[in-house]
Amino acid sequence: MLSLHYHPSDASLIPHILLEELGLPFELRLVDRANNAQKSPAYLKLNPNGLIPVLEDGELVVYETAAILLHLADRHPQAGLAPALASPERAHYYQWMLWLSNTFQADFKTFYYPQRYVAEGNASGVAEVKALAEQRLNGVLDQLDAQLQSSGGPWLLGADYSAADCLAFVLCCWTRSFARPARALPQLGPYMRRMLARPAVQRAFATEQLAPNFHGLA
Repeated sequence: MLSLHYHPSDASLIPHILLEELGLPFELRLVDRANNAQKSPAYLKLNPNGLIPVLEDGELVVYETAAILLHLADRHPQAGLAPALASPERAHYYQWMLWLSNTFQADFKTFYYPQRYVAEGNASGVAEVKALAEQRLNGVLDQLDAQLQSSGGPWLLGADYSAADCLAFVLCCWTRSFARPARALPQLGPYMRRMLARPAVQRAFATEQLAPNFHGLA
């Protein structure tokens, strides 16, 4: 059986949504971050980086959120969550999956953990790092909004829903505290509402008992 090591609202929510979309049996294994379980010897055997999530697919262990999404979509092609291999659409799918992971998701570490990038006790430095991260992420949101406009929607790549939508949506939710969050943009706001209406998203949110304002749309 598929097993996803997760913590509520973390990046593990992204493959959790995809697993719900697939409709396959899977189990969730809570990683107790309050007790630093992601740094335990047992967990580090699964992911030496000590980060969440990790997927166990039989004997196969996969970490890195985007890699888990790519694996699941390829493992279950009947679900149609990735474009056909070797097609132009597949190339764009890879492009956006890597952009979301390497450009969008990566900057959230700077935004949510700015203290890691300055000397201890440098409060003004923390504030500056956080502000600059939000500024960079606002540019990323503009690019994502433009992609939805040019693709014609309703999904990130156009007419067909894909694993990339799971990733884009949760990252947009993480901007909820921004002065200009994703929900405020003309294409991203309606897109997030369409995502929130999907039963798979609703099931994942309910299972993880996320706060009502997690997505910022309420």
